[in-house]
Amino acid sequence: MRSSLFVKIYLTVLASLAVVAIASAIFVHMGQEREHAGWSGRRDAFIEAMLPADSDLALLQATAERLSAAFDADISVYGPQGRLLAAAGRPIPPQEIGSRRRMHPGGQNLLISRQPDGRVIAARLRMPFGPAGRSPLAFLALIAAVIGLAAFPVVRHLTRRLEALRQGVDRWGAGALDTRVAVRGSDEVAAVAASFNRAAEQIERLLAAHRSLLANASHELRSPLARLRMAIDLNANGQNGPMRDEIVRDLAELDALVEEILLASRLDHIEKLERVEPVDLLALTAEEGARSGVDVAGEPGVVSGDPTLLTRLVRNLMQNAQRHGSPPVSAHVGTEGGSVVLKVRDHGPGLPEGTGERVFEPFFRPQGRSETAGGWGLGLSLVRQIALHHGATVHHESPSGGGACFVVTFPAIS
Repeated sequence: MRSSLFVKIYLTVLASLAVVAIASAIFVHMGQEREHAGWSGRRDAFIEAMLPADSDLALLQATAERLSAAFDADISVYGPQGRLLAAAGRPIPPQEIGSRRRMHPGGQNLLISRQPDGRVIAARLRMPFGPAGRSPLAFLALIAAVIGLAAFPVVRHLTRRLEALRQGVDRWGAGALDTRVAVRGSDEVAAVAASFNRAAEQIERLLAAHRSLLANASHELRSPLARLRMAIDLNANGQNGPMRDEIVRDLAELDALVEEILLASRLDHIEKLERVEPVDLLALTAEEGARSGVDVAGEPGVVSGDPTLLTRLVRNLMQNAQRHGSPPVSAHVGTEGGSVVLKVRDHGPGLPEGTGERVFEPFFRPQGRSETAGGWGLGLSLVRQIALHHGATVHHESPSGGGACFVVTFPAIS
């Protein structure tokens, strides 16, 4: 997973095994040390009884030979002054006796017993004379490694299912409302996946019903609006006046709002653009600027998209600047870092602090803004929808000279 849940769980398992292995090794080693100390004392007492200090050299030599034959070992007995008193088999040099090494270079065990009377008895055996000094750490490490390998597929299986669930939630959150995740097993992860599928299905159904209702209601509104407009135009009196002009403006605003709602609903239902072709964004912006009275400058920049939707994007940005800002309103098209960038700026009071992103929400109205001043309606919301369908991004900037500037960044045609 992105947060390395698999690594965290698996490392926790391995760390637990390592702690258990080390603690077990310490306890076993302490037990072996006590056992070895007890055995060493009994061994030295046995050797002292077999080779007593008051034995003459002949008896000492005969006893050493019998022990050498019985244990298949080389035995040397040195006196307190370092003089060799008896030897059976190959003599053991004093330098080997004085070393800390307890294993002969030939692979044989070297046993040293220092007697109370100062004698040193050395024996070189092919087999260990006493308990084997094996360290339990290697054995416990092997057990931990086997358990770690066995735990790997189990932990990986669990985290893989969580990763699949997370990816499904990410896709659903990105707008793919038909996303469902596979339900495997009967544990808690499967229960979460099943709950997510039920919630996603219900939300998709509610949103579909909402969009359908909105689209149908908007479509049905167009007919009475058209009839009202026609009735005003066919007014028998034929008189013009402020009231008639206001009614015409209100009807035009309602008609434009219905058109925006229908467009927003259509954009919500499509995944890919129906019409895609190369578009010179500078030429399109200049044409719309001439219609809206906005100065346009820049350099040609070709993007891939639907000309009708791109025209609507540019128009909405210009109308937003004219309605909520102050002249002069200008537009600029250029290229930055391989992308085509459209900027539309006004010189009005700018946006209230903290509303730079919220203005893209449908019908957003800042706190304290009067009803007559109105909100931002669907204009900027449509700008963001159209930009997203073209793989573009849109954001707000506050220029140093005041006003507001909206920036749309399109991927250039490669």
